Amino acid sequence: MPAFAVAVLRGDSLMGTRQLLQLVLLQAAWEVGSGQLHYSVPEESKHGTFVGRIAQDLGLEVGELVSRRFRMVSSSTGGGGGGGGRRDYFEVNVQNGILFVNSRIDREELCAKSPVCAVHLEVLVEKPLRGFHVEVEIKDINDNAPVFSVNEQNLDIWESRSLGSRFPLEGASDADIGTNSLITYRLSPNDHLSLDTQGNHEKNKPPELVLKNSLDREESPVHHLLLTATDGGKPELTSTVQLVIAVLDTNDNAPVFNQSVYEVHLLENVANGTLVIKLEAIDLDDGVNKDLSYSFSNVVAPALKETFIIDQNTGEIRLKKKLDFEDVNLYETQVEAMDKGHPPMVGKCTLLVEILDVNDNPPEVSVTSLSVPVLEDAPPGTVVALISVSDKDSGDNGKVTCSISPRLPFKLLSTFKNYYSLVLEEAVDRERVSQYQLLITARDEGLPPLSATSSILVPIADVNDNAPAFPQPVYTVFVKENNPPGAPIFTVSAWDPDLQENAFVSYSVVERSVAEKPLSSYISVQSESGKLYALQPFDYEELKLLEFQVTAKDAGLPPLCGNVTVQVFILDENDNVPIVIRSWAAAETSPLQLVPVSASTGHVVAKLRAVDADSGYNAWLRYELQEPRSPAVPFRVGRYSGEIRTTRPLDEADGRMQSLVIVVKDHGEPALSATATVSVSLVESAQAGQSDPQETGVSEGPMVDMNVSLIIAICSVSSLFLLVIILYIAMRCQPDTALMYSAGNHTLVCASEVGSWSYSQRNSRNLCVGEAAAAKNDLMVFTPNFPQSIENGAGETQLVALPQSSPDWFWEAGGTAQSQGAIQLLGSACTAHWPEIHASDPSPPSSRVRNTCIRSFPSQFKSQKYMHQILPFPVQEFNTLSHSEMSVPSSPFPRKNTCRADRK
Repeated sequence: MPAFAVAVLRGDSLMGTRQLLQLVLLQAAWEVGSGQLHYSVPEESKHGTFVGRIAQDLGLEVGELVSRRFRMVSSSTGGGGGGGGRRDYFEVNVQNGILFVNSRIDREELCAKSPVCAVHLEVLVEKPLRGFHVEVEIKDINDNAPVFSVNEQNLDIWESRSLGSRFPLEGASDADIGTNSLITYRLSPNDHLSLDTQGNHEKNKPPELVLKNSLDREESPVHHLLLTATDGGKPELTSTVQLVIAVLDTNDNAPVFNQSVYEVHLLENVANGTLVIKLEAIDLDDGVNKDLSYSFSNVVAPALKETFIIDQNTGEIRLKKKLDFEDVNLYETQVEAMDKGHPPMVGKCTLLVEILDVNDNPPEVSVTSLSVPVLEDAPPGTVVALISVSDKDSGDNGKVTCSISPRLPFKLLSTFKNYYSLVLEEAVDRERVSQYQLLITARDEGLPPLSATSSILVPIADVNDNAPAFPQPVYTVFVKENNPPGAPIFTVSAWDPDLQENAFVSYSVVERSVAEKPLSSYISVQSESGKLYALQPFDYEELKLLEFQVTAKDAGLPPLCGNVTVQVFILDENDNVPIVIRSWAAAETSPLQLVPVSASTGHVVAKLRAVDADSGYNAWLRYELQEPRSPAVPFRVGRYSGEIRTTRPLDEADGRMQSLVIVVKDHGEPALSATATVSVSLVESAQAGQSDPQETGVSEGPMVDMNVSLIIAICSVSSLFLLVIILYIAMRCQPDTALMYSAGNHTLVCASEVGSWSYSQRNSRNLCVGEAAAAKNDLMVFTPNFPQSIENGAGETQLVALPQSSPDWFWEAGGTAQSQGAIQLLGSACTAHWPEIHASDPSPPSSRVRNTCIRSFPSQFKSQKYMHQILPFPVQEFNTLSHSEMSVPSSPFPRKNTCRADRK
């Protein structure tokens, strides 16, 4: 608890030891009751008079007063009905923290007749922002002497007045309060009149003269007396008035009121013309001497005469002007009843009109300090503003409660009477709400209650609390090989919900090695736009997939980052010429193939083999016999097998030697080709049998060894990858032996003996292979660059399964598969088994073709345009197929989260 401050009194002569002890006890009681810092100081104290050590009592360090911007304002006075306006009565020495008197304080000017007079001070410090309330009570001193309204009072007394008659006098007034304002009177010595001072001293009843001996006008027509008024202060102050008493003859009875003091209570909102009271006096005289007229005393203040009006004949007092409790709450006046005798006699009474308060003043709200904007990471309890409320009414009408709009992250804390702190109740997020409009409502406890509002705008300041985010975690990009260097291939974009530099995003590529080269030699990104550039042409034969990460970083402090994975699939182009791999293909002269003259139709003369470094459709080779020199050449070459066979029995007319030029072409656009020349010699059967193994059986040992090694390597890699896929499927799929798929982010990518194929679409599915599906050679999974929120509908995935003759053919098809890359990849899948079929049967039946290719096509590819690019047989053969052979039954898999396997 802070130490109590005791005011230094001006002069030891003004107050004794007993009064000082009472002041200290009163100060302690006030502190305990009010719960706030309280001082007291006598009025009229000199400039610089010590009031208290305010810094010490508030628990503040004196050395911090300047740095924390210690300041003090006089907010209001505690007494009602006072005036004087706002002045700097007190000041604080920031060097020692002492509160002292700054200017002259006149309690009567400040608080008028209020019993309690106090000055309320508001003390504010910063770092952190805090407010304190200090109350300085102004103690009354006896600095005002009693005052009479006139210097001389004239009083007429009839000589016939009986002993004991009373004559009211106009009393004195004292601007002080308490004992300092209690007035006692004494009369100068005389033989006829005495002074009656008994009565209600608290209300300063006017003095009365009492006739103790009969008056004789002929003996003494005029009596001059001195009336002295003395207050109850220490030291006492006095004032005198000269009494001139004229002894009159005749009318010797004055009017008398039935009460000496009348008390009336009026609500401040009563209407004009309302009857306040009806006064009635009695005069014992008869005739004209008892006719009375009523009037206010001549010493009544002009403000009272402007407020009330009295009827001279009836004694009724009515309201003339609207009342206001906040201006004047008590009216005191003297009313006279004068008879019409000669001379007239006057009777007087005191009228007290107390004004009762009504709730006619709404509260007032004032924001004394506002600290905005508020950082969005500010902790709960942060002080945003200091608010004070007030109400001019009194009692319950002046009690004010304060509240704010509900469902907001702020609350009001009451620091002391009518003072509140607006603090942060919970964390705020600028990205959710950028500013708050607070409505402060102050409501009193009157009936009906009145309220007032004040609006406060609290903006929220941004902090860097959001990292840049990409709309999806992985982007998939398809780029053809041999692309021009420096050309843009894709654009990534990230979004940061923060503001200004916290939302400025720059892009960079996460460096790593690709094929023993830095990634920066392949890809670059424009830091501001996120546009990706290919710095060099890609070669599908060297690099099929380029996967890297792009980082988006904002410019906040500290900066925040977000990453996205970019998968660049390189699409193959037909840029490699077929190469004949037979050892004699590189010889300077064509080899000689011996054919017996007796060879029958279909006899195998030789078999060519060629390879193409491309893949898929571009690596699919066909063999043709160049235009023969003679139309009767008895040889043909297998379109896909490369076998040279006889077309009819041979005879001597065919010639002993023939040279065949074989053209090897791929299916690329444009097609690339290579040639090989084979010389054929007709011999007798015995010679052909001896030389054929020598000439046709060219050593295939190295090729067989190479193929075996290649098959072992491919099988090992495929088996390992297949094991990973099986484990992944086992964790993701339900324990069902049927083929199932569900909504997800992946797309199936497969490969076969003659090439690979992959496909991305808008709505992808997770493919789960159960027991009914055969193992693939290899499998890749990638994420298509489309949002996950696309609803089912147009472009929904169809899952197509081949018949049991080719159980390892599965793909997904959709509305975007008509791209050139997808046609290439689907063509590779279709041609996987075509060489085997065509080798065993140069003209396979259409049903067999349907089982291998047509029935496995999605419906959107069943046009002559796409079949011409994909099917391994000429368009003419495709045109001969019947419409029924081309039709594909609708997919047996429902378009839901599960599907069943087609087990034909």
